[in-house]
Amino acid sequence: MTTTGSRPRRPASGTSDLCVASVPCSHVYVQHLAPEHGGRVHRMPDPDPVALGRSTQQKWWPPVMLHPAWIAQCTFDVFHLQFGFDSWRPEDLAAVVQTVQDRGRPFVYTVHDLRNRRHSERALHDSQLDVLVPAADAVVTLTPGAAEEIERRWSRQAIVIPHPHVVPLRTMERLQRRPHNPPGGRFRVGLHVTSLLESTASLRLLPTLVRAVRELPGGVLQVNGHRDLLEPGGARCHLELARYLRDAARAGRLELRVHDVLSDTQLWRYLASLDASVLPDRFGTHSGWLEACRDLGTTVIAPTCGYFAEQGQVLSYEHGVDESLTVAVRAAWHHRRLGEVTALERRRQRADVAARHELLYRALLA
Repeated sequence: MTTTGSRPRRPASGTSDLCVASVPCSHVYVQHLAPEHGGRVHRMPDPDPVALGRSTQQKWWPPVMLHPAWIAQCTFDVFHLQFGFDSWRPEDLAAVVQTVQDRGRPFVYTVHDLRNRRHSERALHDSQLDVLVPAADAVVTLTPGAAEEIERRWSRQAIVIPHPHVVPLRTMERLQRRPHNPPGGRFRVGLHVTSLLESTASLRLLPTLVRAVRELPGGVLQVNGHRDLLEPGGARCHLELARYLRDAARAGRLELRVHDVLSDTQLWRYLASLDASVLPDRFGTHSGWLEACRDLGTTVIAPTCGYFAEQGQVLSYEHGVDESLTVAVRAAWHHRRLGEVTALERRRQRADVAARHELLYRALLA
């Protein structure tokens, strides 16, 4: 197994460099916790998955760093868990925490999800949180509402540090300079359908979205989806959804774009081409998609579940209340680029987010 050394390491303090096992390191959220240029916190790269007999395509899912054998052999100052334990049994997570504690290192957990969008039922995720939140030396989350829920459920006070940018800063600067569509021009509303159908309500929202967008001057509803979901024979093909979308597209009620998974560059261009993006989540907590839209000046229409509205300025709708979605779509037409953040604002925020994480690590090691 590839390690960074197995000799005991004296906890870092003062202004010395810190070594953090940040799980998973390659995720864009984790990458943007670092200062834009350099810094005194070194986040260990995700280990080679071949060491555990896995394909090289499995870069961080599930993360090698979550294995007690890796934790026991590697040298780090702080262990910081973010994502990657969706399918883990609570007892296995308890073994992870115990191994970190046996090493005498702080265990930090950032609560991104209080209700996991990948789980159709909440029991497993709740039991995972029941292990991680009480055991953490420090709990971090992204919004005040999530912090209040954490305190209510586990009597733990979470540190609130907002979500940093998702889109690269230079890409933000370039795409934010695109022409602004004035009222009366074309107004493009996007809905992205994914294989997480149990946690979304795309099919139920579509008739209301079609009507609401068609009522707008210049309104265009664009629906994007992956081939495996919308093409016959796809691994996750949803025949009812695919049939509805193709019929509506043939009738000219929407534009349908079926494709493979978009690269980051393609995704940023797609989001920047929209005036508004609709989040169809039935449940959830926070959203990186929402942050990417804010980076690109795309108005977000988000459900009232979770704490989406605390991440930034969005237009909210309530599931089961069709009129609320119609009102939100109309408001998006009037309020172009609602919630947009500039690259300068994101640079300042990223510097603050990085500094606050470093201060937290040093306080735990002091």
